[in-house]
Amino acid sequence: MPGGYNAGMNADLASDIPSAFSAQRVAALCGPAAADLAIRVVAQTGSTNADLLAAARTLERPTLLWALSQTAGRGRAGRVWHAAEDATLTFSLAWKFALPLQALLGLPLAVGVAVAEALASCGVEVRLKWPNDILRDGRKLGGILVETGAGDGGRATWAVIGVGLNMILPTGLDAALAGASAAAPELLDDRARAVAAVATAVAATAAQFAQQGFALFAPRWNALHGFAGRSVNILDHGAVVHHGCAIGVDESGRLLLDTAHGRIAVVAGDVSLRAAQEQGQGDAAAG
Repeated sequence: MPGGYNAGMNADLASDIPSAFSAQRVAALCGPAAADLAIRVVAQTGSTNADLLAAARTLERPTLLWALSQTAGRGRAGRVWHAAEDATLTFSLAWKFALPLQALLGLPLAVGVAVAEALASCGVEVRLKWPNDILRDGRKLGGILVETGAGDGGRATWAVIGVGLNMILPTGLDAALAGASAAAPELLDDRARAVAAVATAVAATAAQFAQQGFALFAPRWNALHGFAGRSVNILDHGAVVHHGCAIGVDESGRLLLDTAHGRIAVVAGDVSLRAAQEQGQGDAAAG
């Protein structure tokens, strides 16, 4: 990783970053909750999550990395993130938690609340799909990928929070993906402002989560639940493992499902949720 990630000031890691997308402009647009962020902007990288994970142990403070183009983006369970240049917003935030890994179970859901509320401030209304998808009009607008690494002998955890959002759907996208995907062209007008809004919300959420856990966010997540009251299947590696009515999430972030055998709590993992009639439909994009 370039040594610039340890620098104490915001910087662009390429000479061809337009001023409209510069780290300095993003910093100026961020709110107080993001005041301590180091902000980096690159023209292109493989994966912003991978870059920050590789650099995490050397970071001196929380760091935001925005890539104008990402060539090897990935989603949950190793899925591919379809990120065409000028079509998606892809960025990651590295945050150090003085918490063990198991305490971060609900973090992706809390981040989902932050992203949804930030997008609403940008004029884009969305809903949430457990555990990490962002929906617009019932279709996938984007996703969240949280990856972690231990620090300080296991007493702390570095979390790298990746966010991917479709601004437009590129021509030539597979028909099945296009039919299940959504876009937010409103974000094209001022991408730096959108990144700043989401980064500020995620930074505030990370600080609150570190103090109070997911319980603080559960009611807000449930208010944004895109599948509330719907009949759903829970899939694991393509096989249906549970079927029932999606209720919401509990205070630890588990999905509550009313089944024929009573209410159960499903833990996030390599599991996908589908409306029952959508069983077998592929992912539009990984988060």
